Amino acid sequence: MPLKPPLIVLNMKSYQESSGENGLNLAKICEEVARENGVSIVVCPQQVDLTYICKNVTIPCLAQHIDPIESGGYTGWISPISAKNSGIKGSLINHSEHRMILADIDLLIRRLRSLDLISIVCTNNEATSRAVAELRPDFVAIEPPELIGTGVSVSSAQPEVVSGTVNSVKSIDSDIKVLCGAGISNGIDVRSAIDLGTDGVLLASGVVKAKDQREALLDLISLI
Repeated sequence: MPLKPPLIVLNMKSYQESSGENGLNLAKICEEVARENGVSIVVCPQQVDLTYICKNVTIPCLAQHIDPIESGGYTGWISPISAKNSGIKGSLINHSEHRMILADIDLLIRRLRSLDLISIVCTNNEATSRAVAELRPDFVAIEPPELIGTGVSVSSAQPEVVSGTVNSVKSIDSDIKVLCGAGISNGIDVRSAIDLGTDGVLLASGVVKAKDQREALLDLISLI
C-alpha cells in the first residue's frame, strides 16, 4: 500500500490524551485535516484501541509494535496476523521505547511484507539505519532517543544525522523511504526534515499533548 510523501505519522503512544474516546477523537481530527488539506496522515493508535479506531476512520492506522510470533500460546504478545485482523495497514518496528534485536526486525519486515503490510523501522543513528536498510523495510525512521519528547527536533539539532541517514539508506535501496522523528513539533521542523531529503516525519507528543490538537496538526502541515 503506497503512502504519498510527505507523510505525517502520528504515534499516539500510551498518553491519556490519546486513549479510548480521546484516541478516536484525535484520529478523526487527523482524518479531517488530511482530507481537507490533501496531505498524507497516518495514525498509530494505542494497541488496545486498534480495532476500534481502524473501524471508525478511513486514514491508514499502524500498530505501534508487533511481536515476532505466529498465532498460538503467546499470552500478552501481538502476532502480525492478529494485528492485521484488527484493520491495520502496517506497523512500527523497533521504536526506541520498544527495542528489538536485528534478527527479529528482519523476521518482522519479511512477515509484514508477506501480509501486504507496511514496515516502518525506527533507528537511532546512521550506522543502525544502514544496517536496517539492508533488510529492505518500506520506511526507516531516524530518531535519536535523547531528543524524543524534548521539543528539540533532530532536523535542527542534528541535521547531519538526518542527511547522512538519507544518503546511506538511499545508497542501499532508493525505494526505501526515510522519515525523521524525535522532537518534531511544528511546521518549521517538518519543512526542515523535508529539505534534508526525508519523505516525512514521525512524531507524538507535539500533537497528542497539545492544548489544541487540530491547530498543532495544521501548524505541522503549514509549510508543505
